[in-house]
Amino acid sequence: MTSTAYLAQLGIPFGGPPVILKDPAEEFQASPPAKAASAATSSKAPTEAKSEKADGAPDGRSFLEKWIEADLAKGGRCEKLKEKVLTRFPPEPNGYLHIGHAKSIMINFGLAYKYGGQCNLRFDDTNPDTEETEYVEAIQEDVAWVCQALNMEKMKKGGKPWKDEVLYASDYFQQMYDFAIDLIKHGKAYVDSQTPEEVQKNRGGGPNNLPGVDSKFRNRSVEENLKLFQEMQDGKHAEGSQLLRAKIDMQHPNMNMRDPPMYRIRFSSHHRSGDKWKVYPMYDFAHGNEDAIEGVTHSICTLEFENHRALYDWFLDNCSIIPSRPYQKEFARLEVQGAVTSKRKLLRLVKEGHVSGWDDPRLLTIRGIRRRGVRPQGLKCMADGVGVSDRNSTTPWDFVEECWREDLEPISKRRLAVLDPLEVEIVDYNKEELIEGITDLPEQSASSDPSCARTLSFSKSLFIDRGDYQENPPEGYFRLGAIGSEVKLRHSYVIKLKEVIKDKSGTVTKLKCSHDPATRDTMPADRKPKVIHWVNAKDCLDAEVRLINPLFLAMPDPMPEGKDFLDYINPEAMVRCAAKVEKALGKPVLEDRYQFERVGYFAPDYDCFSEPKKLSFNRVVPLKESADKKKIEGKGTASRKEAQQAQLAEKERLQKIPPEEFFKSERGAEFSAYDEQGVPTHDKEGNALPKSAMKKLAKDLEKQKKLYESWKASK
Repeated sequence: MTSTAYLAQLGIPFGGPPVILKDPAEEFQASPPAKAASAATSSKAPTEAKSEKADGAPDGRSFLEKWIEADLAKGGRCEKLKEKVLTRFPPEPNGYLHIGHAKSIMINFGLAYKYGGQCNLRFDDTNPDTEETEYVEAIQEDVAWVCQALNMEKMKKGGKPWKDEVLYASDYFQQMYDFAIDLIKHGKAYVDSQTPEEVQKNRGGGPNNLPGVDSKFRNRSVEENLKLFQEMQDGKHAEGSQLLRAKIDMQHPNMNMRDPPMYRIRFSSHHRSGDKWKVYPMYDFAHGNEDAIEGVTHSICTLEFENHRALYDWFLDNCSIIPSRPYQKEFARLEVQGAVTSKRKLLRLVKEGHVSGWDDPRLLTIRGIRRRGVRPQGLKCMADGVGVSDRNSTTPWDFVEECWREDLEPISKRRLAVLDPLEVEIVDYNKEELIEGITDLPEQSASSDPSCARTLSFSKSLFIDRGDYQENPPEGYFRLGAIGSEVKLRHSYVIKLKEVIKDKSGTVTKLKCSHDPATRDTMPADRKPKVIHWVNAKDCLDAEVRLINPLFLAMPDPMPEGKDFLDYINPEAMVRCAAKVEKALGKPVLEDRYQFERVGYFAPDYDCFSEPKKLSFNRVVPLKESADKKKIEGKGTASRKEAQQAQLAEKERLQKIPPEEFFKSERGAEFSAYDEQGVPTHDKEGNALPKSAMKKLAKDLEKQKKLYESWKASK
């Protein structure tokens, strides 16, 4: 794969220790896992990374593990209440899951299982306008597939990873409605009749984080609020005309606490409850209530909900009929370099035909990853390597690939496949023979386990890869080139080039070679020719081999005016090769994984099993790149030199920006207020940024300061 076509800046190192999810049957090992920072800044092999010690985590536990263990310890919250750990995974049924969700699934289900608890699968179907049954069914399949990596006993017995039945927020609409009535009765909620424009205007915020203004309807009586709320449910008011809001504090520094909306009017039909409800709860109100109704002990969210935790707590602490008291903590979600996971963007890719569907192997949806050939164990390896952090960052793509390689290498059956065939005739070989005892994996023995062995056929007519011959070979090229050059055929003979056959256009169509009969099972003692792969032309099979590359080229941030993310689709995201493969690949099994020797790791595509059947394989991940790696898929759209020049130009541009202006000029659309050094303090909606985010931004600014000062000093 031409990786330089997809260069992008690496993220800031992760902070905090990672969590390694284990089968609880395994004996606990105190050896610390990988630094999360290593996953975010290097392409080091996961097993190598895991030998390092995580800063601040001498026992290898993450902050989430410590939190749960403290609650389970004697005198802890769960121990006092005699509660078992109960987490939840609460997707909205308005899209397909993607690679980022895989980490959340591993954490929520993995931690619950590790500590002897369970995890609910709950669909947050509070928005009737976007939910579809199609997504509900797909999400269940995807969650169950990902959880295979957790080695759960209940799944071994044919069960599902979640507790009991699948749950829905819509199951609790009546209870949440009752909670809202309770808040109204206690003077803690009111019906606001302001227009949507007035609500937004009076909320305050902005660059100076202006205080909000109380609604003129804020002091309605309890009786009037109860009456209006009932009328909202009865469908007597138009959409957008009334809003049930919590009565908290319009001057609160946290924008989420400024009388947040609890219920809005919607006349849409719900996919489960039909037309029964005319009012639907807002997510911030529903979130904690759903957890409380289910008895969730540990509500584990991603960092974008950190500023919402105060509201989560307020609703739970101010409702007098809440059935239990869950608690929330946040972790950094998985961000992968170059990944497009926005539901809106994914929908465009599918609807506009840029990909073949939600399971297109170029997509980083769970469905696409699965069809590509990644195993759940590979996703777990990735999640373990990245770890659990309380600081957002970006995981390099080459680290993700290395995790998938680590999973596939020990289980992938070795096979021979020629992606760009060139015919070879062995002029002094006139028989046919069988090469027996070729094992699926290097460490296997055909004599002790015949089932792991296969037989290769050999004749005078072969195919080798076109890249293993060069008419004018560069320095350091040690395969077939000049007349008399030699190579060793894998599991077979050394052959020597005798003649090159070309067609009228000058294209090489065949190589004629001789062979050394003494070298079939051994290397010659007096020389060490390079080993290449091949297939027998007499019984090989035609197959389509698809080289899956990143779907997008590196995108600028911010996006230039007039540009769209679709403008950066990689034209070589899927390279189709008319390959020749060995006979043993003729009847693939969907779960099997293969290492096409000297090429990469591959999986059979669904096309192998649906009518009309077509023998086809997807590249899951290439072999680890080496200096002389062949460019099977062509030069790509950007050369290494071009990529380096682009990086240099970007550095030259950035170094001229004064530090105090850096975030304003480069990321001004994301923030609304800054401190005297230029560090953002509030997001674009006027919400105060969490300390963890400001700490990361301050580090970014310090890098910019050093870059700027270095440039100034050179002038």
